[in-house]
Amino acid sequence: MATSLKTTPLHPWHVGRSANMAAFGGYEMPLWYPAGAKAEHLAPITAAGLFDTSHMAVLTLRGPLVRPLLQHCFSKDLDRCLGPRKTPLVPGRCVYGVFLDEAGCVLDDAIVYQCGETDYMLVVNAAMGAPVAAHLRRHNPDETRALVHDHSDALGKMDLQGPAAAKILARILRNPDQVFDRMVYFSFKGTFAPHLLPGAPVTLLDGTPVLVSRTGYTGEFGFELFVAPEHTTRLWQLLLEAGAPEGLLPCGLAARDSLRAGAGLPLSHQDIGPWLFADNPWLFVLPWDEDGSGFTKDFGGGRAVLAAGSAPCTLPFAGFDPRKIPLGAASKVTAPDGTVLGGVLTCTTDMAIDRVDGVIVSIATPVAGGRPESFAPRGLCCGFVRLDVPLPPGTEVLLTDGKRTLKVEIRDQIRPDRTARTPMATMLS
Repeated sequence: MATSLKTTPLHPWHVGRSANMAAFGGYEMPLWYPAGAKAEHLAPITAAGLFDTSHMAVLTLRGPLVRPLLQHCFSKDLDRCLGPRKTPLVPGRCVYGVFLDEAGCVLDDAIVYQCGETDYMLVVNAAMGAPVAAHLRRHNPDETRALVHDHSDALGKMDLQGPAAAKILARILRNPDQVFDRMVYFSFKGTFAPHLLPGAPVTLLDGTPVLVSRTGYTGEFGFELFVAPEHTTRLWQLLLEAGAPEGLLPCGLAARDSLRAGAGLPLSHQDIGPWLFADNPWLFVLPWDEDGSGFTKDFGGGRAVLAAGSAPCTLPFAGFDPRKIPLGAASKVTAPDGTVLGGVLTCTTDMAIDRVDGVIVSIATPVAGGRPESFAPRGLCCGFVRLDVPLPPGTEVLLTDGKRTLKVEIRDQIRPDRTARTPMATMLS
């Protein structure tokens, strides 16, 4: 492995447990562990999985001009973004969106956390801390009143995902009932650096401060946890020990990719990137007005998006068996008659799903919802395609790399019965 690759605080743990390591985003990261990618994919759907995400970049923004700066640079309208009533972002809540350049192309996607009245945190992708920080500084009218600090490689982060996540986390937290009280989807409590960011204290049993966020990248119920780097390995080991009765598994990037694809979540710089952010499944991150004809604010790249005419569209798909094709210049989407329609952005296999009488069913689907009691899914290939023409859900197309050809179906959803939004009380009962 090239010596120029960065590592996370958990790198020695991964190597010591025989993880299959590979380069990702400038880091040497685990693809899978000895349990294998299939077991790691199923764990967050049936029990729980633990992911090292310390390669993600974190920025903090402090000062009275931070909110106006984010309103100008970030796609979501922070004054109209929470819930069906579109209430403002407030301390303890976070929101997902994108940063666009002036041409309406994606610089990166991110989650914005409001930690205090004038204190915010951003989580962006690996190696994107510096570019996003530079983008914000270019649009910052007064750096003394909107301080931007890049914490890349200066903290530990891990994701605990799955229906057993709350029960497992409760075993290592002080006052878990208080932590979980009213913790709705896309809310958070605590701080990984009390001297730096405000936040009601959330600690491990030994007093270690931690930020607990009810978010994740699997489509399943769970948390993202932030700690100072020196506490990362100990928190990881505490969680694995606490989750042993439920079968908690460490999970690598392979399972993270297949889980997020089945949940319909994009990979930045692959499914969204340096092309116009239009005609895709994630337009909910834009600040639409009530009738959907315009935006509630003016922001970087917004005018280019509104002015866009016909553009290539990005659509989810699911196949009819587990087979997939490799990505590359030779990978194309065609109509049954061979007409080329576009290219393939993501193609992976969700091992938790299969078709029952033509209907996609998950291992998480209740028996009353159509899952046979003896259901043993083979898995289905899934992902995203970028096409020159829009196609309605249910349309069948072909994926080919010149060697293998697969029939797939355009979908509006892929893996059913995901648990990310399930109420906390239900997951704890």
